[in-house]
Amino acid sequence: MRAFLLFALAGLIAQLVDGSLGMAYGVTSTSVLLAAGTAPAIASASVHLAEVGTTLASGASHWRFGNVDWRVVGILAVPGAVGAVLGAYVLVNMTEDAEPYMAGILLLLGVYVLLRFSSRAIAKRVVSGPRPGGKFLGPLGLVAGFLDASGGGGWGPVATSSLLASGRLEPRKVVGSVDTSEFVVALAASIGFLFTLSQEGIDYTVVLALMVGGVIAAPFAAYIVRLLPARVLGTGAGGLIIITNARTLLNGFDVATGIVTTVLIVLAVLWVVAIVVAVRSARRERALNESAVVEEDSTSAA
Repeated sequence: MRAFLLFALAGLIAQLVDGSLGMAYGVTSTSVLLAAGTAPAIASASVHLAEVGTTLASGASHWRFGNVDWRVVGILAVPGAVGAVLGAYVLVNMTEDAEPYMAGILLLLGVYVLLRFSSRAIAKRVVSGPRPGGKFLGPLGLVAGFLDASGGGGWGPVATSSLLASGRLEPRKVVGSVDTSEFVVALAASIGFLFTLSQEGIDYTVVLALMVGGVIAAPFAAYIVRLLPARVLGTGAGGLIIITNARTLLNGFDVATGIVTTVLIVLAVLWVVAIVVAVRSARRERALNESAVVEEDSTSAA
């Protein structure tokens, strides 16, 4: 029961992050499973099976609030599903230890998430140009789906970030469309793992716990993000992912315990510094926004 509650908590935290930022459910929950000693293929399979439920709940919520562009979902989801099946096959049939490979990918994704939210300006982009088409969405879905299944995460960081950077779709529809299409990707990855992986290794209690935690958290993510700025939340999640996977990666290469401890301490200090910078930036942005509102009200009154 204790293990169930711990994994449910991991799923809850991962969904809060994903629902608020549009990314990092797989990266966060897979990192927790790897740290707990779960084999890479089993970890990715468990997370994707859980995501079938969490992405369905998330996609339904986005559809209800009009955050889904179904044309984008259709074009993105199909190659994403193909990439996910290929990624599952590659991960299961890796001849060498897959743990360092997966930890390395998750570590890089963690660095990206931390840098994106701690040091870069988070601004609302103005939509310009036509909606993204097949030439852009097809290769994007294929790469993101492959990375998501073979690395235990990556659909959100790759797909959401690329669509936001294109500036051709409203941010709310970017998050909604990516989250909705992820249901198809998670389902395809799960089928791929079930056909290529021995089901005896999958702990369905862990799958259920991750799913329960994620489904519970889905409705609350929008409310949580009001209390905690996305900049701070993203920085916190990115640092946690980095430290967790750095430990897994170093231990996978049999690095001396003293060196591992030193590296983790240095990373923890840098993480704290990044959070402080993120908090100060968030406060400064809030103050600027409040000043702009006051100035606009004064102008209107005059």
